[in-house]
Amino acid sequence: MIELLAVKKAFNQGRSNEYWALNGIDLRIEAGRVTALRGPSGSGKTTLLTLIGCLARPTSGRVRLKGEDISGLPERFLTEIRRQTFGFIFQQFNLIKGLSALENVILPALPTGRPRRELVARAEALLAQLQLSHRAAARVEWLSGGEQQRVAIARALINDPEVIVADEPTANLDTVLSGEFMVILESLSAAGKTVLLSSHDPLVVESPVVHRVIAMRDGRLVDL
Repeated sequence: MIELLAVKKAFNQGRSNEYWALNGIDLRIEAGRVTALRGPSGSGKTTLLTLIGCLARPTSGRVRLKGEDISGLPERFLTEIRRQTFGFIFQQFNLIKGLSALENVILPALPTGRPRRELVARAEALLAQLQLSHRAAARVEWLSGGEQQRVAIARALINDPEVIVADEPTANLDTVLSGEFMVILESLSAAGKTVLLSSHDPLVVESPVVHRVIAMRDGRLVDL
């Protein structure tokens, strides 16, 4: 489904502080499976996720989605691909304070032009699935860490994406909440979603929910 060919990514290219975050990545991500990127901080995991999720472009190499080269597409097309294909769960959740849980969930769907009533119904259904209906009207800053993560998961699912991208999803959670996240992850996998995540948490990378673990170091894949 997703293929990377000789992908490299540089920051501050041509300057004294030039840094190559990715140094030649060849990788194929299979549809309908849970794939985990494992590696120390600075290994390139997050950068690789941003390229796959169309949040950034490679300095060189190609990224293909369903056989189509998307590396050089104009930003307006990448925006549409992000909206239709990917749902993102960020390490810090990136929820908007002052808005309710439900309002946060529907935000990524507002640009689609779908009726607000339809979006609210979809958001309410997602929050119910995640056992968070009773907190739908609460401002997100009033929620616990586990509740905030479930709001972030619902937000990632609002547009019914094919691919879920999660960057260190359990980094700010305790063991119990991390276990709850893995249960949710298993349900997403069972529903046919493709899940790509980064983590160095043994509870994640050693879980039977994860079909494949890819190790990274210094911007390279060190085993497959």
